[in-house]
Order: sequence, then structure tokens, then C-alpha cells
Amino acid sequence: MVAKHDIDDLPKNTANYTALTPLWFLQRAAQVHPTRKSVIHGSRHYTWHHTYQRCRRFASALSKLSVGPGNTVAVIAPNIPALYEAHFGIPMAGAVLNPVNIRLNAATIAFLLGHCTASVIIVDQEYFLLAEEALKIWSEKSETFKSPILIVIGDENCEPESLRYALSKGVVEYEDFLQSGDPEYDWKPPEDEWQSIALGYTSGTTASPKGVVLHHRGAYLMALSGALIWGMNEGAVYLWTLPMFHCNGWCYTWTLPAIFGTNICLRQVSAKAVYEAIAKYKVTHFCAAPVVLNSIVNAPAEETILPLPHVVHVNTAGAAPPPSVLSGMTELGFRVTHTYGLSETYGPSVYCAWKPEWDSLPRESQARLHSRQGVRYIALEGLDVVNTKTMQPVPADGKTVGEIVMRGNAVMKGYLKNPKANEESFANGWYHSGDLAVKHPDGYIEIKDRSKDIIISGAENISSVEVENALYSHPAILETSVVARPDEKWGESPCAFVTLKPGVDRSNEQRLVEDILNFCRSKIPAYWVPKSVVFGPLPKTATGKVQKHVLRAKAKEMGPIKNKISKL
Repeated sequence: MVAKHDIDDLPKNTANYTALTPLWFLQRAAQVHPTRKSVIHGSRHYTWHHTYQRCRRFASALSKLSVGPGNTVAVIAPNIPALYEAHFGIPMAGAVLNPVNIRLNAATIAFLLGHCTASVIIVDQEYFLLAEEALKIWSEKSETFKSPILIVIGDENCEPESLRYALSKGVVEYEDFLQSGDPEYDWKPPEDEWQSIALGYTSGTTASPKGVVLHHRGAYLMALSGALIWGMNEGAVYLWTLPMFHCNGWCYTWTLPAIFGTNICLRQVSAKAVYEAIAKYKVTHFCAAPVVLNSIVNAPAEETILPLPHVVHVNTAGAAPPPSVLSGMTELGFRVTHTYGLSETYGPSVYCAWKPEWDSLPRESQARLHSRQGVRYIALEGLDVVNTKTMQPVPADGKTVGEIVMRGNAVMKGYLKNPKANEESFANGWYHSGDLAVKHPDGYIEIKDRSKDIIISGAENISSVEVENALYSHPAILETSVVARPDEKWGESPCAFVTLKPGVDRSNEQRLVEDILNFCRSKIPAYWVPKSVVFGPLPKTATGKVQKHVLRAKAKEMGPIKNKISKL
């Protein structure tokens, strides 16, 4: 018999165990490279010493307002230093960061703020009126509404009138707010790495957005995992083309101090701005949706700087990038990594790991292989494609379709206040993505369709159900169904198939379409509004169910979106 010993009886103690949190990365960057540039935004240049002090002030100022564990702080802002600092300052105070998508309308933002009961709202001056309207809606719909603390961020790149308006309302400005805090604030890491660090909302396919809750452990591991699979070296210069509000910038907000890199903030994204930043700041890395890559590939010659002065690494996710876009980026000198993930997995958690043996293949074959979603990140312990009924893995034949499932540290804690969705999402010990894919003989997965009719336009998920709900409230519409249609710019865009009520005047269909689209714009975010409208009866089964697969086939036959009116 083999003798047993006490090798596993040694206990944890404060000398050999601490909760994982990406907040340590910032402290370390300030200690090791205090004078290295951390964040650049227009004329503002900060070092890691400055950023660490500003984040400690942030945490201290929040603590003085009794904001800490159990509180949520919402930030409504584009890619500016304040939003970057929020990723550290808010959790340093023990609170949870809720970065809000600036593309949402006031009604949706009101729902989010009320659902998470935001204690503080920090808003960029350009979006102050939007926040004000959202607060009004929230207060009118909630019997328990308690006015949150409101802070406005001034930005030299905006018109001064919006800031003056906000300040006239008695709102404190962000820089003044920071000055009320202590730059030497003795922040405390979480006692438990399972503690929540961030809350992000995804509309998915439900009637209301779902709040995705992330923990410190996952943020720590995914920040490092993203750097490793991408080959980010110390001193990388990262351009913020990807919104920080989108899955916390795929965790690269927390990656940059870990590698002593530099953040270049870009308030508005354009191909010209990307090329200029590459030349001016020597950008080495940026993330972007395929739609941004397409704009870079097709940018006018006068807006480009070619050949590139150095290799630039690009990480792309969202709607699967067309092989032609991947090939075009490669020809321009960019080195693209194709990734896939969800808000529920801290952003990308799967990537198309490039194999050296593919280098000798024809460019077309390379692009086709490159467009697959690929294999799991280092921090994702489980990835498979399974039969949705039996939960058995599908054969690796590249043909059999199943659902993508994941498990491990890269999976969210769960949805806020939504036990039913949690039960469904975590059924059988796996996180169910709702995305349908095949598994190739080499183990690489490839998405073939999306369950629940999610439309991915650019890098944003659009719920067809919510778009349909908006359309159904139009007085002229009897029935409607929304599916994805190929889009030359966005990859996919919503296509609305509409049956009009009897007696509706169809003599001017162009005017009718514009009326429908304008109506939608008043109800849903602009990027959810259908790009094409097709009039006619909807195909149905014998039981009266709309045959969406037939509509998807028709939308595909129509070709990439170019016109707003089509007829069945």
C-alpha cells in the first residue's frame, strides 16, 4: 500500500494567498514604470504614476460619498481617460462598474440604470442631455426612485456649451470630483476574487436587456489571457477603436498596465484617424469589428498612410469577418487575429490560432481558414459544440451543427436579478452560447448560424424580437418579422418583412418606408433600425408560425443591402 502524507494539509495564509484582481496591475505599473506614458487623449498625456494617483483619488472621492461594496456606478462615455480610470477607481472603492453603451436611447438607459439601481452616474458632457432624459424616465416609472449622484466629464474635444449647460444644473465636474479625493488613498483589494467587478448589459433576444455580472478573478485571468494569445509585448501602444463600454474593452483596459503599455484614446473612429494614430503614436495594437476593418481596407488613398511604418496587430470579433476583408487587411500589412466570444465570457474567449503550415497555402485558402472562430483562450477551460438535446459533442466532421458551449473562469457569474435566464444558460454544467456551429477535424469551431435570431451588426448584437416589437406598434403594420440580411458595410443588418393593414395607402412606398423607419428611430437605438423593408405576406407553417428560415433565404437572395425598398 502506498503511504499517504500531509502534503495537502498546509493552509492558506496572508503570505501565500491573495484574491486575484486586475487592480494590482495598475499599482505595479506605477511602481515599475512611473514615468512611462499610460493614457494619451488629445493634449492630455498621463504617466502610470499619474493614472494610479487619479484612480486612487477616484476611489477616495467615491468612498467619501459612502459609495462602496453593494453599489453600482454607471459611466456613460466614449473612449476617454475618465472611462479608462473608472475601470480601476470604481472597483478600488469596492463598487461595481457599469459602462453604458452610448448608442442606446434614453428609455433603454433608464431601464439599465433602474435595474442595477445606480448610485452614481458619471456622464460625458456630450451625452448629458441623454442621461438627463433617462433619469426623468427612470424617476417616472419607479416608485422607489432615489436620485443618484450625477457627475459630468468635461472634454476639450467637445463644444463648451454642453458642459456649461450641465454645470448650470449644479452638477459637479469630473476633475473637481477627483480633487476631492486622496491621491494616496489606501484602497483594499477584494477579500474574495468572486466579488463583482463589472456589470454590462446585453439585449440578447429577450424583451429586456440582461445584466452580465463579471468577477475580479475572471477579469484578472482574461486580461492576461488576451495578451498572451495576441502576443502583446511589454510597451505595446494600444489604440482604443473598440468601445471600452463593450465587454470592458474585451478586458484590454486591465491588460495595458500589466504589460506597461500605452493607451491612445480615440473618441470617434474613422479609417483616417486610425492611420494617423499609427503614424503619430506608433500604434502597435488595436481591436475592431469587421465593419471598421472594412472601412480601413476601402479607405480613400488620401486618408491612408501606406505602406505601414511598422507591423500593426489587429484583433477582430463580432460578425464573422468576410475572408475578403481579412485578406485585404493582410495585403495592407496588418496582422489580424480573428476572435469570438460574448459579453457572458468577458468578450472574446475563442480565437483562430494561426498555424505555421498555413503560410504556404494560397491566399484564398488562408482567408477561409482564418475566418473560422477557432479554439479556446488560455483562461477558458472548456469549449465544445454539442447536440442541444443530448449534450453529446458533435462529430468533428465540419458538417454536423450543434450549439457552442463553454465552461471555466472566463464565464460570467450570471445575469443580475434573472434566475430563470441563469438556470437556462448554465444548464447541464455548461454555459450555453445560443450560437450554432460545426467542429472541424482539427478541433477548430466555425459558426454556421445563430439561434434565437440574433443579428450581429458590426460588433453589436441586435434582438430581432425587440425590433419586431417596435414595428408592431406602428399603426400601419399588421404583421412583421425581422431577420439578418447581408450588409456590405456592417456584415449584417436588420431586414424587416412587413404585412400592412388593409386600407393602408401604398401609392408612395418610399414615403411609407421613411415613416416606418422614423417611427423605429423614436422607439429603439439607431443601429437597431432596419436597413431594408420588404412589403408582402409572411410565409407561415400550418399552425400559423412565421417561417423565419424562408425569410432569411429571401434576404440572402436579395444580396447585400443597398436599397431600402424591396417587394416580395
